Amino acid sequence: MAMTVTMPQLGETVTEGTILRWAKQVGDSIDEDEVLLEISTDKVDTEVPSPAAGTILEILVDEGATVAVGTPLVVIGDAGEGSSSAPDEDDPSSDAPAEDDSAAPAEDDSDETSETDAAEDETSETDAAEEETSETDAAEEETSETDAAEKETSETDAAEEETSEPAPEAKKESDPESEPAADPPKTAPASSEPKPRASGSGALLSPVVRRLAAEHGIDPSRIEGSGSGGRVTRRDVEAFIESGEAQPAPAEEPKAAPAPAAAASEPKEAPPSPKPAAAPAAVAGEDTVVEMDRLRVRIAENMMRAKQSAAHVWTSVEVDYEAVEQVRRRHRDAFKEREGFSLTYLPFITRATIDALEEYPVVNSTFDLENKQRIMHGRIDLGFSVDLDQEGLVVMTVRGADGLRLKGLAREVRRVAEKARSGKMEPDDVSGSTFTITNPGPFGSFLSAPIINVPNVAILSTETIVKRPVVVQDRDGNDAIAIHHIGYLGLSWDHRAFDGSTAVLFLKRIKENLENWDWEQELV
Repeated sequence: MAMTVTMPQLGETVTEGTILRWAKQVGDSIDEDEVLLEISTDKVDTEVPSPAAGTILEILVDEGATVAVGTPLVVIGDAGEGSSSAPDEDDPSSDAPAEDDSAAPAEDDSDETSETDAAEDETSETDAAEEETSETDAAEEETSETDAAEKETSETDAAEEETSEPAPEAKKESDPESEPAADPPKTAPASSEPKPRASGSGALLSPVVRRLAAEHGIDPSRIEGSGSGGRVTRRDVEAFIESGEAQPAPAEEPKAAPAPAAAASEPKEAPPSPKPAAAPAAVAGEDTVVEMDRLRVRIAENMMRAKQSAAHVWTSVEVDYEAVEQVRRRHRDAFKEREGFSLTYLPFITRATIDALEEYPVVNSTFDLENKQRIMHGRIDLGFSVDLDQEGLVVMTVRGADGLRLKGLAREVRRVAEKARSGKMEPDDVSGSTFTITNPGPFGSFLSAPIINVPNVAILSTETIVKRPVVVQDRDGNDAIAIHHIGYLGLSWDHRAFDGSTAVLFLKRIKENLENWDWEQELV
Protein backbone atom coordinates (compact mmCIF):
# COMPACT_ATOMS: atom_id res chain seq x y z
CA MET A 1 0.00 0.00 0.00
CA ALA A 2 1.35 3.39 -0.99
CA MET A 3 2.24 5.87 1.76
CA THR A 4 2.97 9.60 1.60
CA VAL A 5 6.02 10.88 3.50
CA THR A 6 5.65 14.42 4.82
CA MET A 7 8.13 17.08 5.93
CA PRO A 8 9.23 15.87 9.40
CA GLN A 9 9.42 17.97 12.56
CA LEU A 10 13.21 18.09 12.80
CA GLY A 11 13.34 20.16 15.96
CA GLU A 12 11.25 21.80 18.65
CA THR A 13 11.46 25.22 16.99
CA VAL A 14 11.65 24.13 13.34
CA THR A 15 8.62 25.06 11.22
CA GLU A 16 9.94 24.59 7.67
CA GLY A 17 12.83 23.13 5.69
CA THR A 18 14.47 23.32 2.27
CA ILE A 19 14.88 20.23 0.09
CA LEU A 20 18.59 20.08 -0.71
CA ARG A 21 18.89 16.70 -2.45
CA TRP A 22 16.82 13.65 -3.23
CA ALA A 23 18.91 10.52 -2.64
CA LYS A 24 16.39 8.49 -4.67
CA GLN A 25 14.43 9.20 -7.84
CA VAL A 26 11.08 7.99 -9.16
CA GLY A 27 11.28 4.27 -9.89
CA ASP A 28 14.18 3.62 -7.49
CA SER A 29 13.79 1.07 -4.73
CA ILE A 30 14.58 2.03 -1.15
CA ASP A 31 15.02 0.16 2.12
CA GLU A 32 13.64 1.21 5.48
CA ASP A 33 15.99 3.67 7.24
CA GLU A 34 17.96 4.21 4.02
CA VAL A 35 18.66 7.90 3.30
CA LEU A 36 15.72 9.32 1.33
CA LEU A 37 16.57 13.01 1.09
CA GLU A 38 18.63 15.82 2.63
CA ILE A 39 16.90 18.82 4.22
CA SER A 40 18.34 22.18 5.25
CA THR A 41 16.92 24.00 8.29
CA ASP A 42 18.58 27.33 8.96
CA LYS A 43 22.31 26.50 9.35
CA VAL A 44 21.90 22.72 9.69
CA ASP A 45 21.68 20.08 6.94
CA THR A 46 19.92 16.86 7.97
CA GLU A 47 19.61 13.50 6.21
CA VAL A 48 16.12 12.02 6.49
CA PRO A 49 15.77 8.20 6.41
CA SER A 50 12.90 6.42 4.69
CA PRO A 51 10.16 5.29 7.11
CA ALA A 52 9.38 2.25 4.95
CA ALA A 53 10.78 0.02 2.22
CA GLY A 54 9.39 0.10 -1.30
CA THR A 55 9.62 1.97 -4.58
CA ILE A 56 9.61 5.72 -5.12
CA LEU A 57 6.30 6.29 -6.93
CA GLU A 58 6.19 10.08 -6.99
CA ILE A 59 8.30 13.02 -5.79
CA LEU A 60 5.99 15.90 -4.84
CA VAL A 61 8.52 18.64 -4.00
CA ASP A 62 11.47 19.68 -6.16
CA GLU A 63 14.99 20.24 -4.89
CA GLY A 64 15.50 23.80 -3.68
CA ALA A 65 11.89 24.26 -2.56
CA THR A 66 11.15 25.41 1.02
CA VAL A 67 8.03 23.86 2.57
CA ALA A 68 6.36 23.79 5.97
CA VAL A 69 6.39 20.88 8.40
CA GLY A 70 3.71 18.36 7.42
CA THR A 71 3.86 19.08 3.68
CA PRO A 72 3.66 15.88 1.53
CA LEU A 73 7.10 15.20 0.02
CA VAL A 74 7.14 11.80 -1.66
CA VAL A 75 4.98 8.72 -2.25
CA ILE A 76 6.46 5.27 -1.52
CA GLY A 77 4.76 2.00 -2.39
CA ASP A 78 5.05 -1.25 -4.31
CA ALA A 79 6.42 -1.26 -7.85
CA GLY A 80 3.60 -0.69 -10.36
CA GLU A 81 1.27 0.63 -7.69
CA GLY A 82 -0.52 3.91 -8.50
CA SER A 83 0.36 7.09 -6.70
CA SER A 84 -1.73 7.91 -3.65
CA SER A 85 -2.03 11.52 -4.72
CA ALA A 86 -4.43 12.20 -7.61
CA PRO A 87 -3.19 14.66 -10.23
CA ASP A 88 -4.64 18.13 -10.17
CA GLU A 89 -6.94 18.52 -13.15
CA ASP A 90 -6.19 22.21 -13.32
CA ASP A 91 -2.41 21.73 -13.18
CA PRO A 92 -0.94 22.08 -16.71
CA SER A 93 2.12 20.12 -15.57
CA SER A 94 0.06 17.07 -14.57
CA ASP A 95 0.76 13.77 -16.36
CA ALA A 96 -2.94 13.49 -17.17
CA PRO A 97 -3.81 14.80 -20.65
CA ALA A 98 -5.33 18.24 -20.74
CA GLU A 99 -9.02 18.41 -21.41
CA ASP A 100 -9.69 19.42 -25.01
CA ASP A 101 -12.62 21.84 -24.80
CA SER A 102 -12.65 22.34 -28.57
CA ALA A 103 -13.75 18.69 -29.02
CA ALA A 104 -16.69 18.97 -26.60
CA PRO A 105 -20.10 20.04 -27.95
CA ALA A 106 -21.05 23.62 -27.18
CA GLU A 107 -23.79 24.21 -24.63
CA ASP A 108 -25.31 27.18 -26.41
CA ASP A 109 -26.41 28.13 -29.94
CA SER A 110 -23.13 29.74 -30.92
CA ASP A 111 -21.40 26.70 -32.50
CA GLU A 112 -20.27 28.69 -35.50
CA THR A 113 -18.81 31.50 -33.41
CA SER A 114 -17.08 29.05 -31.03
CA GLU A 115 -15.54 27.15 -33.91
CA THR A 116 -14.30 30.39 -35.45
CA ASP A 117 -12.73 31.46 -32.17
CA ALA A 118 -11.14 28.02 -31.80
CA ALA A 119 -9.66 28.26 -35.29
CA GLU A 120 -8.25 31.71 -34.64
CA ASP A 121 -7.12 31.39 -31.01
CA GLU A 122 -6.17 27.74 -30.73
CA THR A 123 -3.87 27.24 -33.73
CA SER A 124 -1.91 24.60 -31.88
CA GLU A 125 -2.26 22.20 -28.94
CA THR A 126 -0.02 24.51 -26.91
CA ASP A 127 -2.41 27.44 -27.36
CA ALA A 128 -5.32 25.16 -26.47
CA ALA A 129 -3.71 24.27 -23.15
CA GLU A 130 -2.79 27.89 -22.44
CA GLU A 131 -6.27 29.27 -23.15
CA GLU A 132 -7.97 26.31 -21.45
CA THR A 133 -8.78 28.17 -18.25
CA SER A 134 -10.72 31.03 -19.83
CA GLU A 135 -12.62 28.80 -22.33
CA THR A 136 -13.59 26.33 -19.61
CA ASP A 137 -14.99 29.24 -17.60
CA ALA A 138 -17.22 30.17 -20.55
CA ALA A 139 -18.43 26.59 -21.23
CA GLU A 140 -19.04 25.69 -17.61
CA GLU A 141 -20.13 29.02 -16.21
CA GLU A 142 -22.70 27.56 -13.80
CA THR A 143 -20.23 25.25 -12.02
CA SER A 144 -17.15 27.52 -12.04
CA GLU A 145 -15.54 28.19 -8.66
CA THR A 146 -12.94 30.66 -9.82
CA ASP A 147 -12.40 34.02 -8.23
CA ALA A 148 -14.40 37.12 -9.06
CA ALA A 149 -11.94 38.42 -11.64
CA GLU A 150 -11.92 35.14 -13.60
CA LYS A 151 -15.69 34.88 -13.44
CA GLU A 152 -16.02 38.34 -14.99
CA THR A 153 -13.74 37.26 -17.84
CA SER A 154 -15.73 34.07 -18.38
CA GLU A 155 -19.02 35.95 -18.55
CA THR A 156 -17.58 38.37 -21.09
CA ASP A 157 -16.39 35.47 -23.29
CA ALA A 158 -19.74 33.71 -22.91
CA ALA A 159 -21.56 36.84 -24.02
CA GLU A 160 -19.39 37.00 -27.14
CA GLU A 161 -20.11 33.37 -28.00
CA GLU A 162 -23.88 33.74 -27.66
CA THR A 163 -24.05 36.22 -30.51
CA SER A 164 -22.35 36.42 -33.88
CA GLU A 165 -22.23 40.18 -33.56
CA PRO A 166 -19.01 41.76 -32.18
CA ALA A 167 -19.31 43.47 -28.82
CA PRO A 168 -18.48 47.15 -28.29
CA GLU A 169 -15.37 48.27 -26.49
CA ALA A 170 -14.89 46.27 -23.30
CA LYS A 171 -16.28 47.97 -20.21
CA LYS A 172 -13.52 49.13 -17.93
CA GLU A 173 -13.36 47.78 -14.41
CA SER A 174 -14.80 49.94 -11.68
CA ASP A 175 -13.57 50.77 -8.25
CA PRO A 176 -15.64 48.57 -5.88
CA GLU A 177 -15.90 51.46 -3.41
CA SER A 178 -17.15 54.04 -5.94
CA GLU A 179 -20.70 54.76 -7.04
CA PRO A 180 -22.07 52.29 -9.63
CA ALA A 181 -21.58 53.35 -13.23
CA ALA A 182 -24.40 53.87 -15.68
CA ASP A 183 -25.88 50.82 -17.42
CA PRO A 184 -23.70 49.63 -20.30
CA PRO A 185 -24.92 50.31 -23.83
CA LYS A 186 -26.78 47.65 -25.72
CA THR A 187 -24.96 45.44 -28.19
CA ALA A 188 -24.06 47.38 -31.31
CA PRO A 189 -25.23 46.23 -34.76
CA ALA A 190 -23.07 43.79 -36.67
CA SER A 191 -20.04 45.38 -38.19
CA SER A 192 -17.15 44.24 -40.30
CA GLU A 193 -14.68 46.19 -38.16
CA PRO A 194 -12.51 44.09 -35.78
CA LYS A 195 -13.06 44.23 -32.05
CA PRO A 196 -10.77 46.48 -30.05
CA ARG A 197 -7.86 44.66 -28.47
CA ALA A 198 -7.77 43.98 -24.73
CA SER A 199 -7.15 46.88 -22.43
CA GLY A 200 -4.87 46.98 -19.43
CA SER A 201 -7.78 46.14 -17.18
CA GLY A 202 -7.65 42.56 -18.42
CA ALA A 203 -11.37 42.41 -19.35
CA LEU A 204 -10.70 40.14 -22.37
CA LEU A 205 -7.70 38.28 -20.97
CA SER A 206 -7.59 34.74 -19.70
CA PRO A 207 -6.21 34.20 -16.18
CA VAL A 208 -3.10 32.59 -17.68
CA VAL A 209 -2.37 35.68 -19.79
CA ARG A 210 -3.11 38.09 -16.92
CA ARG A 211 -0.77 36.22 -14.61
CA LEU A 212 2.05 36.07 -17.18
CA ALA A 213 1.73 39.79 -17.91
CA ALA A 214 1.72 40.65 -14.21
CA GLU A 215 4.84 38.57 -13.54
CA HIS A 216 6.78 40.58 -16.15
CA GLY A 217 5.25 43.96 -15.26
CA ILE A 218 3.64 44.35 -18.70
CA ASP A 219 0.54 46.42 -19.49
CA PRO A 220 -1.45 44.12 -21.84
CA SER A 221 -2.81 47.14 -23.71
CA ARG A 222 0.67 47.55 -25.22
CA ILE A 223 0.44 44.14 -26.92
CA GLU A 224 -1.20 43.62 -30.32
CA GLY A 225 -3.49 40.61 -29.91
CA SER A 226 -3.70 37.88 -32.54
CA GLY A 227 -6.73 36.14 -31.08
CA SER A 228 -10.42 36.57 -31.82
CA GLY A 229 -11.38 40.25 -31.90
CA GLY A 230 -7.81 41.26 -31.11
CA ARG A 231 -7.70 39.29 -27.88
CA VAL A 232 -4.19 38.88 -26.43
CA THR A 233 -3.09 35.27 -26.11
CA ARG A 234 -0.24 33.79 -24.12
CA ARG A 235 1.75 33.39 -27.34
CA ASP A 236 1.39 37.16 -27.92
CA VAL A 237 2.73 37.93 -24.43
CA GLU A 238 5.70 35.57 -24.84
CA ALA A 239 6.52 37.04 -28.23
CA PHE A 240 6.31 40.55 -26.74
CA ILE A 241 8.75 39.54 -23.98
CA GLU A 242 11.19 37.96 -26.44
CA SER A 243 11.11 41.05 -28.64
CA GLY A 244 12.78 43.06 -25.87
CA GLU A 245 9.94 45.58 -25.76
CA ALA A 246 8.70 44.35 -22.39
CA GLN A 247 10.10 47.36 -20.56
CA PRO A 248 7.91 49.34 -18.18
CA ALA A 249 6.12 52.12 -19.97
CA PRO A 250 7.53 55.58 -19.14
CA ALA A 251 5.72 57.31 -16.33
CA GLU A 252 3.24 59.87 -17.61
CA GLU A 253 2.88 63.34 -16.24
CA PRO A 254 0.31 63.40 -13.45
CA LYS A 255 -3.10 64.46 -14.67
CA ALA A 256 -5.76 66.40 -12.87
CA ALA A 257 -8.08 64.29 -10.76
CA PRO A 258 -11.23 63.32 -12.71
CA ALA A 259 -14.71 64.22 -11.58
CA PRO A 260 -16.34 61.74 -9.16
CA ALA A 261 -18.76 60.57 -11.85
CA ALA A 262 -15.89 59.45 -14.07
CA ALA A 263 -13.94 57.76 -11.29
CA ALA A 264 -15.99 54.59 -11.53
CA SER A 265 -14.80 53.92 -15.07
CA GLU A 266 -11.09 54.44 -14.47
CA PRO A 267 -8.98 51.36 -15.22
CA LYS A 268 -6.77 49.91 -12.52
CA GLU A 269 -3.10 50.82 -12.65
CA ALA A 270 -0.77 48.37 -14.37
CA PRO A 271 1.19 46.08 -12.00
CA PRO A 272 4.53 47.56 -10.90
CA SER A 273 7.53 46.33 -12.80
CA PRO A 274 9.91 44.00 -10.92
CA LYS A 275 13.04 45.51 -9.42
CA PRO A 276 16.11 45.10 -11.60
CA ALA A 277 18.65 42.56 -10.42
CA ALA A 278 21.81 43.91 -8.84
CA ALA A 279 24.69 44.23 -11.27
CA PRO A 280 27.43 41.62 -10.71
CA ALA A 281 30.66 42.82 -9.16
CA ALA A 282 33.44 43.66 -11.59
CA VAL A 283 36.01 40.87 -11.92
CA ALA A 284 39.58 41.67 -12.92
CA GLY A 285 41.85 39.26 -14.76
CA GLU A 286 43.70 38.20 -11.60
CA ASP A 287 40.52 37.78 -9.50
CA THR A 288 38.99 34.42 -8.61
CA VAL A 289 35.23 33.93 -8.31
CA VAL A 290 34.26 31.55 -5.50
CA GLU A 291 30.68 30.36 -5.04
CA MET A 292 29.38 30.80 -1.49
CA ASP A 293 28.21 27.74 0.41
CA ARG A 294 24.81 27.59 2.10
CA LEU A 295 26.22 28.43 5.53
CA ARG A 296 27.80 31.68 4.33
CA VAL A 297 24.63 32.66 2.49
CA ARG A 298 22.53 32.06 5.62
CA ILE A 299 24.95 34.04 7.77
CA ALA A 300 24.78 36.94 5.32
CA GLU A 301 20.97 36.86 5.27
CA ASN A 302 20.70 36.66 9.06
CA MET A 303 23.18 39.49 9.63
CA MET A 304 21.38 41.80 7.20
CA ARG A 305 18.00 41.00 8.74
CA ALA A 306 19.37 41.69 12.23
CA LYS A 307 20.87 45.05 11.26
CA GLN A 308 17.67 46.10 9.50
CA SER A 309 15.30 45.08 12.29
CA ALA A 310 17.09 45.90 15.58
CA ALA A 311 18.18 49.35 16.78
CA HIS A 312 21.81 48.51 17.61
CA VAL A 313 23.61 50.34 20.42
CA TRP A 314 26.91 49.34 22.02
CA THR A 315 28.09 49.76 25.64
CA SER A 316 31.20 48.40 27.40
CA VAL A 317 32.82 48.12 30.84
CA GLU A 318 36.30 47.28 32.12
CA VAL A 319 36.57 44.25 34.41
CA ASP A 320 39.30 43.29 36.88
CA TYR A 321 39.57 39.49 36.59
CA GLU A 322 42.22 39.06 39.27
CA ALA A 323 39.89 37.26 41.71
CA VAL A 324 38.83 34.85 38.94
CA GLU A 325 42.44 34.30 37.89
CA GLN A 326 43.50 33.38 41.41
CA VAL A 327 40.79 30.70 41.61
CA ARG A 328 41.61 29.38 38.13
CA ARG A 329 45.28 29.06 39.07
CA ARG A 330 44.51 27.04 42.17
CA HIS A 331 42.04 24.65 40.49
CA ARG A 332 43.12 24.40 36.84
CA ASP A 333 45.27 21.27 37.15
CA ALA A 334 42.75 19.27 39.18
CA PHE A 335 39.91 20.48 36.97
CA LYS A 336 41.63 19.44 33.73
CA GLU A 337 42.51 16.05 35.14
CA ARG A 338 38.93 15.47 36.27
CA GLU A 339 37.03 16.98 33.31
CA GLY A 340 39.50 16.45 30.48
CA PHE A 341 39.62 20.10 29.36
CA SER A 342 40.96 23.43 30.64
CA LEU A 343 39.09 25.77 32.96
CA THR A 344 38.79 29.00 30.99
CA TYR A 345 37.35 32.42 31.86
CA LEU A 346 34.17 31.80 29.85
CA PRO A 347 32.29 29.68 32.46
CA PHE A 348 32.94 32.38 35.09
CA ILE A 349 31.61 35.10 32.78
CA THR A 350 28.61 32.95 31.90
CA ARG A 351 27.75 32.30 35.54
CA ALA A 352 27.99 36.02 36.36
CA THR A 353 25.86 36.89 33.32
CA ILE A 354 23.06 34.50 34.29
CA ASP A 355 22.77 36.24 37.65
CA ALA A 356 22.58 39.62 35.90
CA LEU A 357 19.88 38.36 33.51
CA GLU A 358 17.79 37.26 36.48
CA GLU A 359 18.19 40.75 37.96
CA TYR A 360 17.34 42.49 34.64
CA PRO A 361 14.89 40.13 32.86
CA VAL A 362 14.16 42.62 30.08
CA VAL A 363 17.61 41.80 28.66
CA ASN A 364 16.42 38.17 28.41
CA SER A 365 13.32 39.05 26.39
CA THR A 366 12.05 39.17 22.82
CA PHE A 367 10.69 42.42 21.36
CA ASP A 368 7.70 42.19 18.99
CA LEU A 369 6.99 45.66 17.62
CA GLU A 370 4.49 44.45 15.02
CA ASN A 371 2.15 43.07 17.69
CA LYS A 372 3.19 45.69 20.28
CA GLN A 373 4.31 42.98 22.70
CA ARG A 374 7.42 41.83 24.48
CA ILE A 375 8.00 38.24 25.56
CA MET A 376 9.63 37.91 28.98
CA HIS A 377 11.24 34.47 28.87
CA GLY A 378 10.66 32.21 31.85
CA ARG A 379 14.07 30.56 31.58
CA ILE A 380 17.53 31.43 30.31
CA ASP A 381 18.59 29.56 27.18
CA LEU A 382 22.07 30.84 26.37
CA GLY A 383 23.42 30.95 22.85
CA PHE A 384 27.19 30.66 22.33
CA SER A 385 28.88 31.73 19.10
CA VAL A 386 31.15 28.96 17.84
CA ASP A 387 33.78 29.55 15.14
CA LEU A 388 34.02 26.73 12.59
CA ASP A 389 37.70 27.16 11.75
CA GLN A 390 37.05 30.42 9.86
CA GLU A 391 34.54 28.65 7.62
CA GLY A 392 31.52 30.12 9.35
CA LEU A 393 29.94 30.98 12.67
CA VAL A 394 27.00 29.27 14.38
CA VAL A 395 25.18 30.01 17.63
CA MET A 396 24.76 26.84 19.71
CA THR A 397 22.10 26.87 22.44
CA VAL A 398 22.51 25.67 26.03
CA ARG A 399 18.97 25.25 27.32
CA GLY A 400 18.11 25.84 30.97
CA ALA A 401 21.47 27.49 31.67
CA ASP A 402 20.00 29.20 34.73
CA GLY A 403 19.80 25.78 36.42
CA LEU A 404 23.55 25.11 36.14
CA ARG A 405 26.46 26.05 38.37
CA LEU A 406 29.96 26.90 37.12
CA LYS A 407 31.16 23.33 36.53
CA GLY A 408 27.95 22.39 34.71
CA LEU A 409 28.21 25.47 32.51
CA ALA A 410 31.82 24.64 31.67
CA ARG A 411 30.79 21.16 30.55
CA GLU A 412 27.88 22.42 28.45
CA VAL A 413 29.92 25.13 26.73
CA ARG A 414 32.55 22.55 25.86
CA ARG A 415 29.94 20.05 24.64
CA VAL A 416 28.12 22.38 22.24
CA ALA A 417 31.40 23.73 20.85
CA GLU A 418 32.67 20.22 20.06
CA LYS A 419 29.33 19.23 18.58
CA ALA A 420 29.35 22.23 16.25
CA ARG A 421 32.92 21.69 15.08
CA SER A 422 32.32 18.00 14.45
CA GLY A 423 29.43 18.81 12.12
CA LYS A 424 26.89 16.89 14.22
CA MET A 425 24.59 19.83 14.86
CA GLU A 426 20.84 19.28 15.01
CA PRO A 427 18.17 21.93 14.25
CA ASP A 428 17.37 22.54 17.94
CA ASP A 429 21.07 23.15 18.66
CA VAL A 430 21.09 26.38 16.63
CA SER A 431 17.72 27.85 17.60
CA GLY A 432 15.73 29.03 20.59
CA SER A 433 18.34 31.07 22.48
CA THR A 434 17.12 33.96 24.65
CA PHE A 435 20.51 35.70 25.09
CA THR A 436 23.83 35.24 23.31
CA ILE A 437 27.51 35.34 24.32
CA THR A 438 30.29 35.63 21.75
CA ASN A 439 33.91 35.07 22.75
CA PRO A 440 36.47 36.68 20.38
CA GLY A 441 38.90 37.21 23.27
CA PRO A 442 41.03 34.10 22.57
CA PHE A 443 41.73 35.52 19.08
CA GLY A 444 43.17 38.73 20.58
CA SER A 445 40.28 41.21 20.32
CA PHE A 446 40.37 44.45 22.28
CA LEU A 447 36.81 45.78 21.81
CA SER A 448 34.04 44.25 19.69
CA ALA A 449 30.55 45.41 18.72
CA PRO A 450 28.81 42.20 17.60
CA ILE A 451 25.52 42.04 15.69
CA ILE A 452 22.55 41.01 17.81
CA ASN A 453 21.34 37.45 17.29
CA VAL A 454 17.69 38.33 16.66
CA PRO A 455 15.13 37.69 18.06
CA ASN A 456 17.40 38.22 21.11
CA VAL A 457 17.60 41.83 22.24
CA ALA A 458 21.27 41.76 23.30
CA ILE A 459 24.58 39.97 22.81
CA LEU A 460 27.60 40.03 25.16
CA SER A 461 31.15 40.09 23.79
CA THR A 462 34.07 38.88 25.93
CA GLU A 463 37.45 40.40 25.01
CA THR A 464 41.09 39.47 25.55
CA ILE A 465 42.26 39.45 29.18
CA VAL A 466 45.79 40.76 29.72
CA LYS A 467 48.01 41.84 32.62
CA ARG A 468 48.00 45.58 33.28
CA PRO A 469 49.10 47.90 36.06
CA VAL A 470 46.16 49.14 38.07
CA VAL A 471 45.63 51.31 41.13
CA VAL A 472 44.58 49.32 44.20
CA GLN A 473 44.34 49.96 47.92
CA ASP A 474 46.64 48.25 50.38
CA ARG A 475 45.61 47.00 53.80
CA ASP A 476 46.01 50.44 55.25
CA GLY A 477 43.76 52.03 52.65
CA ASN A 478 46.55 53.66 50.72
CA ASP A 479 46.76 53.67 46.93
CA ALA A 480 49.24 51.31 45.36
CA ILE A 481 50.16 49.95 41.92
CA ALA A 482 49.54 46.26 41.24
CA ILE A 483 49.55 43.96 38.21
CA HIS A 484 46.09 42.51 37.59
CA HIS A 485 44.34 40.63 34.80
CA ILE A 486 42.13 43.16 33.01
CA GLY A 487 39.64 42.76 30.20
CA TYR A 488 36.55 44.37 28.70
CA LEU A 489 32.96 43.27 28.22
CA GLY A 490 30.93 44.77 25.35
CA LEU A 491 27.16 44.65 25.02
CA SER A 492 25.31 45.23 21.75
CA TRP A 493 21.68 45.84 22.63
CA ASP A 494 18.40 46.73 20.95
CA HIS A 495 17.33 50.23 21.93
CA ARG A 496 13.73 49.36 21.07
CA ALA A 497 13.63 46.90 24.00
CA PHE A 498 15.27 48.95 26.77
CA ASP A 499 17.38 52.03 27.38
CA GLY A 500 20.98 52.92 28.18
CA SER A 501 20.54 52.91 31.94
CA THR A 502 19.45 49.28 31.87
CA ALA A 503 22.36 48.32 29.62
CA VAL A 504 24.92 49.97 31.91
CA LEU A 505 23.40 48.54 35.10
CA PHE A 506 23.31 45.08 33.54
CA LEU A 507 27.02 45.24 32.63
CA LYS A 508 27.85 46.70 36.03
CA ARG A 509 26.16 43.72 37.72
CA ILE A 510 28.29 41.28 35.69
CA LYS A 511 31.44 43.26 36.54
CA GLU A 512 30.67 43.26 40.28
CA ASN A 513 29.94 39.53 40.23
CA LEU A 514 33.24 38.71 38.52
CA GLU A 515 35.27 40.93 40.83
CA ASN A 516 33.60 40.15 44.18
CA TRP A 517 32.02 36.67 44.18
CA ASP A 518 33.48 33.82 46.25
CA TRP A 519 34.37 31.63 43.27
CA GLU A 520 35.91 28.93 45.45
CA GLN A 521 32.51 27.64 46.51
CA GLU A 522 31.48 27.28 42.83
CA LEU A 523 34.22 24.71 42.25
CA VAL A 524 33.90 22.54 45.35
